[in-house]
Amino acid sequence: MALNLVEASKLHSGDVLRSAIIELYARNSDILMTLPFEGIQGNAMKYNREDKLPGVGFRGVNEAYTESTGVLNPQTESLVIAGGDLDVDTFIVKTMGADQRSVHEGMKIRALALRWSKSFVKGDSDTDPREFDGLQKRIVGNQLIENDAGTGAALSLANLDELIDEVDNPTHIVMNKAMRRRLTQAARDTTIGGFITYDLDAFGRKITMYGDLPILILDEDENGAKILQFNEAAAGGGTASTSIYCVSFGDNKVIGLQNGDIEARDLGELQTKPALRTRVEWFSGLAVMHGRSAGRLRGITDLAVLV
Repeated sequence: MALNLVEASKLHSGDVLRSAIIELYARNSDILMTLPFEGIQGNAMKYNREDKLPGVGFRGVNEAYTESTGVLNPQTESLVIAGGDLDVDTFIVKTMGADQRSVHEGMKIRALALRWSKSFVKGDSDTDPREFDGLQKRIVGNQLIENDAGTGAALSLANLDELIDEVDNPTHIVMNKAMRRRLTQAARDTTIGGFITYDLDAFGRKITMYGDLPILILDEDENGAKILQFNEAAAGGGTASTSIYCVSFGDNKVIGLQNGDIEARDLGELQTKPALRTRVEWFSGLAVMHGRSAGRLRGITDLAVLV
């Protein structure tokens, strides 16, 4: 059974450092707080994705069934290596205390969480073979829904509902903060509506829900750039729209992969300079194991929501 990082941190309750790292990693990303991760051996996972069910029917007395076999497509998801090194000068540690290393380690972990979250949607192994493919590249066919056939338009709640219906057992919606604001504004407008409710996440923070599905926010990456900007191309061209994703997190749906937990290793003082080095590293990946476990609604401009 795959566990999200918050639950995984509880398994290391006797290892304070590791538990703190995992929890800090999850706290800095809605995606990593919620996405379940499955531990694997080796550097890749192979599985079969269901493509077509076998045929069935009725038969008469003394008649035979027509033989039919389902179609399975073999898939392979490889792990990637994510992390980084950070050096803290021995002068800082000596004059300001050893806690300064923890501060910088926390910053490095936060940066890694934001970078991984960006790859969850925007990752493209053709552009950078060191990263995994994100949802934007993976979602095609019927799972890619157009909010507007032209250069983009205001979000239609009918199209958002269609997106949710196209995902098998949906669990979450992913969008930027601007679209969440647009939804809450629409909920206050009696001529539009929109079923908005609120709940608390694993850290006690308020989370917005649409149609009982928690809204996960993708905000900024490690460089402070917006991840889901209004700069995507719509079906008819133009580059002033964004996308909303609907996902089904869970076993045999959308899961994260990892070989071991996130690590922060103390490498000690460097020989080349008077600094103490820490290496943060994580062997991880993403798997979309069901063809209808994720969907994308694209062509959404930053305008008031429509019915």
